[in-house]
Amino acid sequence: MSRFRTVTDKISVSPQITPADVAAAADEGFALIVNNRPDGEEPTQPDGAEIAAAAEEAGLAYIYIPVRGMPTPEQVDAVREAVDEAHGKVLLFCRSGTRSIVSWSLGQAASGASSRDDLVALGEAAGYDLSGVLPR
Repeated sequence: MSRFRTVTDKISVSPQITPADVAAAADEGFALIVNNRPDGEEPTQPDGAEIAAAAEEAGLAYIYIPVRGMPTPEQVDAVREAVDEAHGKVLLFCRSGTRSIVSWSLGQAASGASSRDDLVALGEAAGYDLSGVLPR
């Protein structure tokens, strides 16, 4: 079973991944990996360049959109654009997956692509509480 948490048919989120996880993502049909974790948050985390190299080796696209705390409007837009332009399934990750799902869901809410209630339900099904971060 995958440690990637399915949010929609196109989106999954994950806690920190390793280069070995990139191969698993490729095997599961992902086309793009979005890294929302800033390099150097923890001394033991893999560097983004390692994940990028593994993604290239596995034939996956890779985008680095580091988020500290709550995502900025620019980061939300960047995540939304990356997902919209992806040619297949997208895996977003950070330390726990929370910044990733928050960044994605704020973009969905702002664009009107999904309702707040739908996004809260999707988050809950994936193990994340979005009720406090999505506007009413």
